[in-house]
Amino acid sequence: MYRKYTSEEKLNIVEGYLNGLFSLEEKAHKLGYEAAPGCFKRWVRQYQEQGAEGLSCSAGNKSYTAEFKTIVVEEYLSGKGSAVGLAAKHKISTADVLLHWVSLYNANRKLKDYNPKREVHMAEARRKTTLEERKEIVKYCIAHDSDYKETASLYDVSYSQVYSWVKKYDANGGTGLFDRRGHHKADDEVDELERLRRENIRLKRQLEEKDMAVELLKKVKEFERM
Repeated sequence: MYRKYTSEEKLNIVEGYLNGLFSLEEKAHKLGYEAAPGCFKRWVRQYQEQGAEGLSCSAGNKSYTAEFKTIVVEEYLSGKGSAVGLAAKHKISTADVLLHWVSLYNANRKLKDYNPKREVHMAEARRKTTLEERKEIVKYCIAHDSDYKETASLYDVSYSQVYSWVKKYDANGGTGLFDRRGHHKADDEVDELERLRRENIRLKRQLEEKDMAVELLKKVKEFERM
């Protein structure tokens, strides 16, 4: 369902919307979306702020230092510009990126350097996330042209986590984001083959326990004869 758009395709959508030829919702439904993707609205803002140049497809993601992020966030919080305006002024990829930095800053979470060359898919330990966090991460990624690498960096998760969640969401919606790890189905929730497999394991375990009991009894009797 989700794909990357060329600069020309973005421009056609934006100009068609601004010229009143269709609403973003109508265009989204025509392209197979259930609702207007956030990226459509973002393209409109970028076009209004920077013109057609704002829709250009970048050859790669920009690097942002922690110091740079802090400076821009403090500008925003001190009222020196809107998110869209400051994003355009500092050539930040989108206003949503800036607003996410603001969210982290307000939550007293450390703003980190972002280097797109870093292999985020090889990130260290995967951090635990709530269902609501996963939904937010997936929606952000989809709204930003499925940019898994930038999304992983912004939300401090691994590339593979983001990729997996987006694919699961695309296939099964919100239910695909439930964490199934550790969930053990009851016998009446599985098929006949699985029930037989489980019963076989239980019988083997019982036999092993019985054999252990017999061996223990033998050792006790031997000890009593000493």
